Amino acid sequence: MTRAFLVVMDSVGCGGAPDADRFFNDGVPDTGANTLVHIAQACAEGRAEEGRSGPLRMPNLDALGLGEAAKLGGGEAAPGLSAVPQGRFGAAQEVSPGKDTPSGHWELAGVPVPWDWHYFPKEEKAFPEPLVRAVCEMADVQAILGNCHASGTEILERLGERHMKTGWPICYTSADSVFQIAAHEESFGEQRLQELCQRLAPMLHEMKVGRVISRPFVGSPEEGFTRTSNRHDYAIAPPEPTLCDWVQMAGKRVQAVGKIGDIFSMEGIDEVRTGPDAVLMAHLDHYVSKAPEGSLTFANFVEFDSLYGHRRDVSGYARALEWFDAEIGKILARLKPGDLMVLTADHGNDPTWHGTDHTRERVPVLVHGAGQGSLGNVAFADVAATVAAYLGATSYGPGRSFLGSV
Repeated sequence: MTRAFLVVMDSVGCGGAPDADRFFNDGVPDTGANTLVHIAQACAEGRAEEGRSGPLRMPNLDALGLGEAAKLGGGEAAPGLSAVPQGRFGAAQEVSPGKDTPSGHWELAGVPVPWDWHYFPKEEKAFPEPLVRAVCEMADVQAILGNCHASGTEILERLGERHMKTGWPICYTSADSVFQIAAHEESFGEQRLQELCQRLAPMLHEMKVGRVISRPFVGSPEEGFTRTSNRHDYAIAPPEPTLCDWVQMAGKRVQAVGKIGDIFSMEGIDEVRTGPDAVLMAHLDHYVSKAPEGSLTFANFVEFDSLYGHRRDVSGYARALEWFDAEIGKILARLKPGDLMVLTADHGNDPTWHGTDHTRERVPVLVHGAGQGSLGNVAFADVAATVAAYLGATSYGPGRSFLGSV
């Protein structure tokens, strides 16, 4: 049995990126950001006590080498993560000129981003007039709401009621290369929103905007508004074949869990299962039981990032890490002889840091099923080369297998 499972813990960085001074949050460089270590420090110091208590507890990933990976990445120890590693561990550095989701995932899949993304200016009217006109024409509305940088929850509180009265979509962006449209699932229509985003996507992709994101929500002005799980990312396609394509070209199947289908525009993917993280863990467990010989299961767990990192919620992030560790421990115990599981991240999102944006960091790399010991500092693209080699697929990217001859 030879199968591979590549699991991305979205935004669980471990500091130390040598180019962090080139990336910013509210004008402050990311130098010194360290998602994992700063959360562990907050827990140890009693500053993350909402819904949990005490030092950060991640015994299963720590046993693989998480604590040692953190030391490799950022040079600092994470309080509470001090186990003697029983797996392979390292830290990976990104070279793509962005700290966003597509850049990180594409490079982990062997394709560094060859261009600079387009970012909308942080001005009162963030979007160019031709884009605004296109939205209005495609949605058959007189105007849009928002047209600014904003938090997704804040903008619903501010504009949700007006949106329901006018029918005008709420358009906003962030520090990422994204164009987001929020609309009420009932009064505007969830399917109408998805069709609008899908039609707009080619125009935004031509501008090198990475993703058009639908943000459906429900609720009322009296009860408040809540975003639903029907979000969809209409992402620009990778510029070259990725690990997913390489595995398919070798005649093997690729299963995607979570946002992977969106991030890779369904290229190189045979089957997708989505949902909130708790549901995704059940899907991952299903593939551990049922995935065919030689296949790749590629999973993304996003809630560390979407629910806690951007909102700078240290306690919430710590709770999510501890939940994930407990659940992935059960998964690890169910892997079959010959299975390889690589756990890593796509960027950082330090909840103790300035601003609300991702943070430029190295990320941990943990490997189950390939012995013990340090991998040292590796490249993001080495993850793809390693998985491809393990599955007997040809690697076409710049990375090299960090397991040697596998």
